[in-house]
Amino acid sequence: MSTTQTPPVLAAELAQAWADIQRHHPELPDLAAPESLIGESSSACGHELSFERLLHEAVHGIAAARGVRDTSRAGRYHNRRFLAIAEELGLDHPDEPHPSSGFSLVTLSPEAKRRYRPTIERLQRALKAHSAATSAETTRAFRGPAARHGSSGGGVRVKAVCDCGRNVRVVPSVLAQAPIVCGGCGKPFRIPEVAGAA
Repeated sequence: MSTTQTPPVLAAELAQAWADIQRHHPELPDLAAPESLIGESSSACGHELSFERLLHEAVHGIAAARGVRDTSRAGRYHNRRFLAIAEELGLDHPDEPHPSSGFSLVTLSPEAKRRYRPTIERLQRALKAHSAATSAETTRAFRGPAARHGSSGGGVRVKAVCDCGRNVRVVPSVLAQAPIVCGGCGKPFRIPEVAGAA
């Protein structure tokens, strides 16, 4: 049963890294569910779990706090409003948008690397330990992100919605582990029932 719980060290490091970002950007909402990041090896944005991805997700958090629509095409295309906030947070970007994902492929600027160096190092150590632990895990109860990456089984994300209409893409098994709470309305995300399903 313990294998289905969020890894406490990694969850704590993600929460601490998020708090480090909040120190520089106080309007960033709290990270409600570190397990939503741990449970997926990559987001719709195409980033593996890393500090760079965390900062990318923080851009979305600030956009939500400001009421800015920073993506389109079901969250895949990252527009220039995303880009403007990404620049504020210390992310560099390509000159031209990608045809399908826009400006999602942002990278840490040299200044951001310097600012967050201790945070990045701490998180990398936790991710390395988590990766080693999940690759050694052989039970069928839990497949870590490293095992699911690139596979068709267990890692398929579906849309989960909250009462205010926001949605996230999530692996159903991650949502089953613990509620993921919306920062807008405070209600848990849920997978809507498909009409006509038995």
